[in-house]
Amino acid sequence: MSAYSILHPPSATHRLLGIDPGTAVTGWGVIDHVRDKSQLVGHGTIVTSAREPGHERLSQIYHGIIEVIDEYQPEAAAVEELFGGVNIRTALAVGQARGVIVLACSERGLEPFDYTPLRIKQAVVGYGRASKVQVQQMVKALLGLPKVPAPDHAADALGVAICHAHSMKTSNLMKAGT
Repeated sequence: MSAYSILHPPSATHRLLGIDPGTAVTGWGVIDHVRDKSQLVGHGTIVTSAREPGHERLSQIYHGIIEVIDEYQPEAAAVEELFGGVNIRTALAVGQARGVIVLACSERGLEPFDYTPLRIKQAVVGYGRASKVQVQQMVKALLGLPKVPAPDHAADALGVAICHAHSMKTSNLMKAGT
């Protein structure tokens, strides 16, 4: 049982930030979640140029996440973890991006929750091996949107936020059963 589930009963509205980290494109999505319903609040991307030095790109990601947090005032943040099978250079770069994202969340008083791609797919689609298109279609359906949010990285970030909403529900159900 976490302090989060104790402080936030299942009937309260929760504003959640989901983040899909990347060095070229970091996606973000904000939802309001109450009971079993989620509603889109905002989404977008932080885009950096490969022509810029690595430290400048990380600074842009950091400041971009700070701006999103300041504008939308989420009470929790969820960040997608790295997935296996990426080359070491990509893993290091995305790991650095995740680091500045975690720092930005921490500096704004948010504990970032980490979710694997498998867990996100299970929470959103119900199947851990779902395709990217299936996840995006379910994000559209779960948020009651007329079309899939664009760009892809923002839709993926909304999936991360939805995964956290489902994880909160599970945590609250487990708490109620004990």
